[in-house]
Amino acid sequence: MLSFTLSVLLTLYSLVPHSPCGDDKLAKKARKIHQRVLTLDTHADAPIMMQKPGFDVGISHNTKRDQSQIDFPRMKEGGMDAMFFAVYTSQGPRTDSGHAEAKRNALNQFDLIHQALKKYPNLAELATSPADAHRIKKSGKRAVFIGMENGYPIGSDLSMLKTYYDLGCRYITLTHFANNLIGDSSTDPDGPIYGGLSDFGKKVVPEMNRLGILIDVSHVADSTFYDALALSKAPVIASHSNCRALCDFPRNMTDDMIRAIAAKGGVVQVNFVSDYLKKPSDAHRAAKTKIRMSRVGKVATPDMETRIAALSDSVSKVYASERASLSDIADHIDHIVKLVGIDHVGIGSDFDGGGGVNGLEDVSQIENLTLELVRRNYSEADIAKIWGGNLLRVLGQAKVVN
Repeated sequence: MLSFTLSVLLTLYSLVPHSPCGDDKLAKKARKIHQRVLTLDTHADAPIMMQKPGFDVGISHNTKRDQSQIDFPRMKEGGMDAMFFAVYTSQGPRTDSGHAEAKRNALNQFDLIHQALKKYPNLAELATSPADAHRIKKSGKRAVFIGMENGYPIGSDLSMLKTYYDLGCRYITLTHFANNLIGDSSTDPDGPIYGGLSDFGKKVVPEMNRLGILIDVSHVADSTFYDALALSKAPVIASHSNCRALCDFPRNMTDDMIRAIAAKGGVVQVNFVSDYLKKPSDAHRAAKTKIRMSRVGKVATPDMETRIAALSDSVSKVYASERASLSDIADHIDHIVKLVGIDHVGIGSDFDGGGGVNGLEDVSQIENLTLELVRRNYSEADIAKIWGGNLLRVLGQAKVVN
């Protein structure tokens, strides 16, 4: 009789919707927090899509059909208040003609961003300071900051830094997948050239400090990282990097590097690229590396980009079971917080540039990350720092008065 009664009670308990109720309560709490805090993403490759004929960032797109993760309507839908649109140039030839083409490409992307903001003044506005971000959020519009991924378009002309600053650029990732005139990359297949920053790079860093352009150490070689950190008078950022302790790859930050960034007052912005979050199989890593390095040293053409996109899609399908999840993103955030505290971590998704995990496919879904942080018992004050407060603090310290 006792066993029968217990069985009945357990059955009745199983029918009570206690877990969904708890989840619903957490979701409501997360939504309120998400709406209140200023959400900022430091690395969005929207300009890659904006260069494609017919793409309109002011119109909502389908993530799978259009292979796009960012537009103004989906930013609003997801509660993404601000994003740094990255002016990205792949590392081509280190020649006069290569640098001229990189400058042309970069200037065209700046123009595309400015033209989009002029076309949709009711949806988004250019931001260049922390005050702008808060003001634009209050107005109900999206704030668009501009960063530059790869210092390649600087060439050997230091004056280009002022040109890009005047166009709105507020950080520059010193290198990309290969070495440039500024310094060594973490992933150049030919290895280092300078053993860190070049002599020219040692002029670039102080000039960025003078202008108020944040020094971004994502993608740089470890030696370049320590050179830039030692030379900069302002805090530095890693606009889209993860933890090497959790995923061993040269693009990620070692614990010592994370501690060094924090000691200087800087911030590491966790990104959403699957194989930087969760170590893939050797075959998967080799396939991804082949795709990433296929542009290095070459001048990009539409045909090349089409072939790379098709190959990338094929690799993603073959290795879909290895894809990282939303939980992996939070694990990297947790690691940084445990290592150096809540004041030195943020978000740099890399949407439209390879970012995206199970549970977080595009910018319309970013509230899911806030919910995961709530599940992990982060307070609203902590979440506000992670989602933008830390980065805006550092941006306010970017300009060094000599």
